[in-house]
Amino acid sequence: MSRTAEIKRDTKETRISLKLSLDGGESRIDTGVGFLDHMLDLLARHGRLGIELEATGDLETGAHHTTEDVGIVLGQAIDRALGDRAGIRRYGSAMVPMDEALAECAIDISGRPLTVFEGELPEVAIADFDTELTEEFFRAVANNSKLTLHVRILSGSNAHHMVEGAFKAFARALREAVSIDPEETGVPSTKGTLTS
Repeated sequence: MSRTAEIKRDTKETRISLKLSLDGGESRIDTGVGFLDHMLDLLARHGRLGIELEATGDLETGAHHTTEDVGIVLGQAIDRALGDRAGIRRYGSAMVPMDEALAECAIDISGRPLTVFEGELPEVAIADFDTELTEEFFRAVANNSKLTLHVRILSGSNAHHMVEGAFKAFARALREAVSIDPEETGVPSTKGTLTS
């Protein structure tokens, strides 16, 4: 079974093309926002995802539109690649240290989008990426992939480390949640569906 998706999104603010494989593959990422590229690259690596992504956006106004729209497209691709959700583990969690920072993430591929983001991120820009965009990205992904997503940054003082820890925890939790459970013969839900 191929767990892949291809999404294109064109708006007045951004133009995005994404190919996603939940089971690995090449990763080539270019959003025009260097720090976001770095976070998506480590998401691919630690999530064992294949991500081919090209995005152009109105960066003269900042990285907000590009970051949010990349999250939307990635969420749509995860949703499509999961299909009917048969055979997946459904739940995933991870706690990741990044030097002095510590982050954790828990995911339920529930069909019910919800984001709980907790963390006292310094209000700074890392290159051209404002730290407040971290929550916007995760919210866009969760809403469009219908995930219940909890991300907590438990400690840290270096904004780069705190955001990177959150992305790595998300990657590890997602990798677990989308993985195939050899003991699961159907959709892991008493309702019989996880798509709505």
